[in-house]
Amino acid sequence: MEVDLAIAWLRAAADSVAASAGELTRLDAAIGDGDHGVNMSRGFTAVIAALDAGTFDSVGDVFVKAGTTLISKVGGASGPLYGSAFRALGKALPAGPSVTAPELAAGLRAGLEAVRKLGKADPGDATMVDAFQPAVDAFTGDDLAAAAENAARAAEQGARATVDLRARKGRASYLGERSVGHQDPGATSTALIFRALNAVTAK
Repeated sequence: MEVDLAIAWLRAAADSVAASAGELTRLDAAIGDGDHGVNMSRGFTAVIAALDAGTFDSVGDVFVKAGTTLISKVGGASGPLYGSAFRALGKALPAGPSVTAPELAAGLRAGLEAVRKLGKADPGDATMVDAFQPAVDAFTGDDLAAAAENAARAAEQGARATVDLRARKGRASYLGERSVGHQDPGATSTALIFRALNAVTAK
């Protein structure tokens, strides 16, 4: 992955989040505050503006800038969680204008661990971790396009699986058993982001 491709991924993610803002809002309205779609769309719009205003010599710098922007611009839990994920991803990458698929995989795992640490969430808690963890686990090998495709598929499966889970973290956990039957909005937006990575690497 080179700097241009990293930026293309974030642009594709921003487009996908904007197009799916209504769905994310609908999912969040059922079990949360109903602001996930708006917050995510606002955050990624700010990310693209920040990237357009900067110049980057390193792939890691792209993701650190994205993460910092999300933390500063997005309200609720999603800003700190996604922001921490991208910052950790960027900081874990070696310096330079390109990174290999295994290096990106290690960075994504660092991002996952940042999310788990901040949100104190484990797989099965019906959070974004339920899409993020299987995506990272599936992101293997030296072929970036293949790894991204496998990760996107795993993330989507993980997001759908939250329908059958009882939420144990976040606002949805207050609903207890009533949270069962609802797809987690954070897991859904995580799947959108991995699908965007798949889209730009498959070209």
